[in-house]
Amino acid sequence: MPELLTGVRQPYAWGSPTFIPALLGEEPTDEPQAELWLGAHTSAPSTLGDRPLTEVIAEDPAGIVGAEAVRDFGEGLPFLLKVLAADAPLSLQAHPTREQAEEGYAREEAAGIAADAGDRLYKDTWPKPEMLCALQDSEALCGFRDPEATHALFAALGVPEALALVAPLADTSTAPDARLADVFARLLRLGESELAVVGLVGAAAADVTDDGDLGLFARTARELAGPYPDDPGVLAALLMNRVALTPHQAVFLPAGNLHAYLHGGGVEVMANSDNVMRGGLTPKHVDVDELLAILDFTPGFSGYVEPVEETPGCWRYPTPAPEFALWRLEPRETVVEVPHTGVARVLLVTDGSAVVEGGADDLRLARGRSAFARAGEELVVSGSGTVFVAGPGVGG
Repeated sequence: MPELLTGVRQPYAWGSPTFIPALLGEEPTDEPQAELWLGAHTSAPSTLGDRPLTEVIAEDPAGIVGAEAVRDFGEGLPFLLKVLAADAPLSLQAHPTREQAEEGYAREEAAGIAADAGDRLYKDTWPKPEMLCALQDSEALCGFRDPEATHALFAALGVPEALALVAPLADTSTAPDARLADVFARLLRLGESELAVVGLVGAAAADVTDDGDLGLFARTARELAGPYPDDPGVLAALLMNRVALTPHQAVFLPAGNLHAYLHGGGVEVMANSDNVMRGGLTPKHVDVDELLAILDFTPGFSGYVEPVEETPGCWRYPTPAPEFALWRLEPRETVVEVPHTGVARVLLVTDGSAVVEGGADDLRLARGRSAFARAGEELVVSGSGTVFVAGPGVGG
């Protein structure tokens, strides 16, 4: 029978003071609550009963997580489920491939950089592909816009100093990814005497009333230049696609994809990693060289993840990531089977309530509550709620 799972909250400064408390049926404290971690990451493991989930799994990894998952990923939970709640933009960031993570981790270990050091980049040897499924209207920057389109937007904004910095974007004799890499690196390495251009861009953006692409471009500039008036990451972020998500729309972010969530809330699932390379828009450690080393500069937006209804009331959000899988269950008119009996799963109720049936007793979950199901447990869900289920991308 699945057991109640208690997550760990992360009070990052960009977090919403209301979204996660409202989900959990609590009164807000006016303190930011940015993320709720539901999983077994060693830095913030959830609690199962009165024990850390990491400790429970260590007693019988194959029996609890599943033999296939242990074979493919080792003796731990290969995914991490989060609730994300952003009131302000997150840092400009990307995550490594597995090969990059293994090499970077070994390099920093050999250099003797402490695991909890502020300038430690590689906390583990894992990649960190991720997917966000919105629970409310949300917006994000994802990947690079076509360089010629970006050059045209800078030209329309009318700041000569900024247009000069991005001039190579219009050079069609050079490959698009090379142009983007050149300009992106130049922007993030602006000297102190050049940073005034950020304020000029913000001021020009304040006067834009256009409702089209230029208006959206200017809105991004305003939203970022306000809290970060001297950060070159503001200009670098203007090279990116801005996308909007409505509830239950999802976007997948592979390794090397530059992104920054702007505002909103949703369910986020990722490989069980905390490897983040940042380029700006944050008081945290920024390493431009390492970010450039892992980035994919191919322009374009890969599109939204379209859910597939596998059985009545059960939608899967397909991605190429082997470390995780995500489903949305809506049992309003029927009982819905919880997928993937061969591996461990985390269940989270985001709307209404649900009853998880399997074994001797039923488990009733109110909105905001979560549960952990061991490998091999055959479960069904009933009730009037929406239940997200995360598990490894293996098993059956």
